[in-house]
Amino acid sequence: MIAGRRLRAVAKAAIKNLAISVMMALAMSALAVELPKPAELGRQLGRPAGAKPKADGGSGAPVIVPVLEPHLMRDGRMPEVRYVGFPANEALRTLLGPGWNAPGQELEFRALDGFVSRIPVERFAQHRAWLVYARADGRPFQVDNHLQGERQVPLGPFYLVWDNRASTALRAEGGALWPYQVAAVSVGPSSSGALLPGGMAAKYAGAAELARVHCLSCHRIRGLGGDKMPLDLDVVVKGYDAARWRRWLLEPAVVKPGTTMPALAEAMPLADREAIAQQLYDYLSALPPR
Repeated sequence: MIAGRRLRAVAKAAIKNLAISVMMALAMSALAVELPKPAELGRQLGRPAGAKPKADGGSGAPVIVPVLEPHLMRDGRMPEVRYVGFPANEALRTLLGPGWNAPGQELEFRALDGFVSRIPVERFAQHRAWLVYARADGRPFQVDNHLQGERQVPLGPFYLVWDNRASTALRAEGGALWPYQVAAVSVGPSSSGALLPGGMAAKYAGAAELARVHCLSCHRIRGLGGDKMPLDLDVVVKGYDAARWRRWLLEPAVVKPGTTMPALAEAMPLADREAIAQQLYDYLSALPPR
C-alpha cells in the first residue's frame, strides 16, 4: 500500500512537472504584445507622434507614407493615399526585441474585428512596411473597402501597409496582407508544419503559401487562422467539386449576393486567379482529417 501511494505520488508529481514544462515551452514559443497608443509607440521609437511628419523617412519624426491603396481598387486601379506612421522594422524590434526577425519565424497581426494576418518575417526583409495611424491629409483614418462592400471602415489603432508602388507582385496581392485595426502582434515559429502535415510539403508547399496569403486572415485551416470567418476550409472544401469551388472563389457576390467575402486576387489576370483557385482546391482536398 505504501509503495502504491508513493508510486501514485511520484506519477502525480511527474504529470504536474510535465504540464508546467509544456506551459513554459508554449509561453516561450511565441511572444505576444498589445500595441501601445501611437503617441506612446512614437515616444519609444524616438519619433514623437506630435512632431511634423517627414517624407524622407529620416529619424526623429513620423514618416509620410505614400501607397497605392488596395482596398480602394476599382477596375484594377488603386488610388494613391498618403498615411503617417512608423517604419515597421523599427516598431517590431522595439515591441518584440532584437530577435523578432530570426529566420523561420512568423508574425501574427491580430485586429479588433477578428482579422488575423500571419506573415513570415522574411517578407519584411524583402519589402518595406509601415505601421500607420493617420492620414497625411488630415482626413478621417478610415477606408471604403470596395472588395467587401464596406464603407468608412476605421483603420486604427494601426494599419500595416507595404511599399507597393514599385512592386507589381505586391500590387497583384491586393490587400490580403494589409491588416487594419491592428491591436496586437506576436512572433513565434512558422505555421508551415500545421499547414503541411506528414509529407505534404514536397507537393503542396506553394499552395499552402497561397492559402496563407489569401485565406488565413479570415478563415481557418486545420484550426489555424483568423476569427473573422471561423470556418475550417479543409472541412468546407469537402462539400464542393472543383468547378463550384472555383466559381465561389472568383465570383462570391454572384454565388451568394450580399456576402462580404472579396473575390480572390482581383488584381491578377483571370487565368492566374483560376490557377490559384485550383491549387487551393487540390491542397485543401488533400489535407488529412485532424
